Amino acid sequence: MPRIERTTDIVWEGSLARGGGSLSAGSGAFSDLPYSLPSRIGAPEGKTSPEELLAAAHAGCLTMSLAGELSGAGTPPGRLEGRCLIVMDEVEGGNHEIVASHVDLVASVDGVDDDALQSALAAADEGCPFSRL
Repeated sequence: MPRIERTTDIVWEGSLARGGGSLSAGSGAFSDLPYSLPSRIGAPEGKTSPEELLAAAHAGCLTMSLAGELSGAGTPPGRLEGRCLIVMDEVEGGNHEIVASHVDLVASVDGVDDDALQSALAAADEGCPFSRL
């Protein structure tokens, strides 16, 4: 796979507690996605957060990796659906870290038994750079 580089433009105005920001993808896929501390630690209220974007990135990467594994085995998926939960928590020393990422997937794949699907998923997880973060 070639080297991949992507950009996001960020604007933040004001203090951490009362300020807010927006994120825009260099590709144009999204623009001015609002985010703030209150929406990050409380109710999202239509705003995103770094954790939500990481969840989207991990789920997207793992799903693409699984599709690649299944396709390489001659059994491309009909449909993959899922959800990713990112968990950030306080760790020793008072810092916050991403401590877990749980991806749940439902796969619709003809001609694949559970053992083959689990094997493909394990290979996909190993091949997904976001799974190693």
